[in-house]
Amino acid sequence: MKLLQTIGVTAALLASCAHSSPMPLRKRFGKSGDVIRGVNLGGLFVLEPWITPSLFQEWDGSDRKVVDEWTFCAVLGKDECQSRLQRHWQSWVTEDDIETLASLGLNHVRIPIGHWAFAPSDSEPYVQGQIPYLEQVIQWAGKHNLNAIIDLHGVPGSQNGFDNSGKFGGIGWQQAQENIDRSIQAVEGIARIAAKHADIVDAIQVVNEPAHWGLSVDGVIDFYRRAYTSFRSIAPDAIMVIHDAFLSPNDWGRFNVRGWDNVILDTHNYHVFVRDRLTMGRNQHLEATCEDAKNVRGFNNQLWTVTGEWSLATTDCAKWLNGMEKGARWDGTLPWEMNGPVYQSATCSGQNSIAAWDQETRTFMRQFAETQMDAYESGSGWFFWNFKTEGADDWNYIELARHGLVPVPPTDRVYSRYALDNDHWRIRLNSTWCHE
Repeated sequence: MKLLQTIGVTAALLASCAHSSPMPLRKRFGKSGDVIRGVNLGGLFVLEPWITPSLFQEWDGSDRKVVDEWTFCAVLGKDECQSRLQRHWQSWVTEDDIETLASLGLNHVRIPIGHWAFAPSDSEPYVQGQIPYLEQVIQWAGKHNLNAIIDLHGVPGSQNGFDNSGKFGGIGWQQAQENIDRSIQAVEGIARIAAKHADIVDAIQVVNEPAHWGLSVDGVIDFYRRAYTSFRSIAPDAIMVIHDAFLSPNDWGRFNVRGWDNVILDTHNYHVFVRDRLTMGRNQHLEATCEDAKNVRGFNNQLWTVTGEWSLATTDCAKWLNGMEKGARWDGTLPWEMNGPVYQSATCSGQNSIAAWDQETRTFMRQFAETQMDAYESGSGWFFWNFKTEGADDWNYIELARHGLVPVPPTDRVYSRYALDNDHWRIRLNSTWCHE
């Protein structure tokens, strides 16, 4: 999650796609039609210190570096790790949460999970037992008329080196064939659950955020091909979701998907992890999102495209967002290319708390939410990251909805440049930041 990939599409590429169609989908997205409007259930089966800092607080300032789920279990030992995680699995996502999400007008949840739930190894400190809780969440989703995508969020060796892959550090996924084989084993395990709950689980993401800068892109594509063949033998009607590996659309011409069907592409858009977005003013964030709309729409003409992660954060100030015990670029407490804060006297105080936001900030957040929803519905829909957090309100969909900072339902937009005409969007007015 921790990287912005702004999709860059050249005018020539857009022109070439103007009359093309994406590969066919043999089924509609879920029960509610073709536009996904959902949230991620992050922090449940793959720990991230910034989502649930209470689980990591005892190691703040400790010599024992507990920074991810790998080290969490390695330091605690398997018995204690199992005990703590079972309590966490029982409490972090409840049926009340799922019922709340449904009441907000959403139609999907995306459920991240690690390979270790399906393809464990004695050489790893991870523990198992997630699957009954996963199936419980799926059943709750179905009960409340939501569909689910199961997302393989971490693979052996790590596909990106982020803590949200299960193991922070190097990118070792492609360094051993065993890692690839176990990843396929995990995909097949997910496929069996998808087949069992076929009326609820409509898609499988075969790996989250493989980082092209540390991997062979040809190897990523080969993995997608193998995963496609493998899980289709188990869950033939499930949609396969592939991530763009942080590549721009013109790079995906090398990915030959002819002959495939029921495949959609996942891209992630954040405004806080790279300098060009983090240093923007509020109107610039809105204008940049409008450019993202053009890019998503252009990519959607080649391959059905879902924005699988986005948020309302415009700073990286959430505690431990950049890693356990790491500071923020925003206030200069994390070393980065600017060698200091985004601007003189920039502070993280109050940045992640709705209670501290003045009316101008609240108005902007609502505008930012609607503009992003508009943009990503230029493709095939979106999943907000995250459904909730312990302390970062700009990443907490339920809390934002309670304060009227995202539309409820998502179609009830005030600042949108679109109007809903029956089941179809039509351009209503050009806003001050979006022009077509």
